[in-house]
Amino acid sequence: MNNFLSDKTIPPVERLIFALDVPTFDEAKRLVEILDDSVNFYKIGLELFMSGNYFDLLNWLVEKKNKKVFADLKFFDVPQTVKSAVRQLGGKGITFATVHGNDSIMKAAVEEKREVKILAVTVLTSLDQKDMEDLGFSVDIKQLVLSRARRALEIGCDGVISSGIEAHDLRSELGEKFIIVTPGIRPVVNADDQKRTVDVEQAFKAGADYIVVGRPIKNAPDPRKAAMDIQQTIKKLFA
Repeated sequence: MNNFLSDKTIPPVERLIFALDVPTFDEAKRLVEILDDSVNFYKIGLELFMSGNYFDLLNWLVEKKNKKVFADLKFFDVPQTVKSAVRQLGGKGITFATVHGNDSIMKAAVEEKREVKILAVTVLTSLDQKDMEDLGFSVDIKQLVLSRARRALEIGCDGVISSGIEAHDLRSELGEKFIIVTPGIRPVVNADDQKRTVDVEQAFKAGADYIVVGRPIKNAPDPRKAAMDIQQTIKKLFA
């Protein structure tokens, strides 16, 4: 199997994105302070969006803590609504935003992206083949991911969200000139709701440019040490 280790000029410390999936602004700030210099890139999603302090946290991360932010809101609505929502992200220091929909939805997002890089969601890492069949999709997951990624890139998305299991096929078929962000990273044996998982080294060698890690860091006895351990693995890979 080919090694698709990323050669993009990304500082190694920024290749780890921490999923800041907590219910309140105060808890998010506490975790960021604990993680300190072990994490430079944060994903903030729907849980914090519903807390009512989403943009306060975003501003604090960008302006006060000098961190990068991935707005993982998975926009999925009628195209005009998605276009208007993506427009609202401009000028706020957001690096990535996710869109989860068909061609017209992704096109609407791309038309308003400005400095924000749009990442298309392919298939959620919490779903396996049986889940897809239960949803009425009688297609192989790898083929579905490849098809959605190809269309997203043709439309103008900057990259995709993909499990590490499919990342290798995406690189092999579609090349190096797009971003792959891989969630569902489990440095140890997995026992939660993420089904299509890989470890840190597997993800990067398969072609991921960034990995998203949440619970293995957040739930560790020492979250900063857990993050630093991952950073050491990344540093060795990209030395």
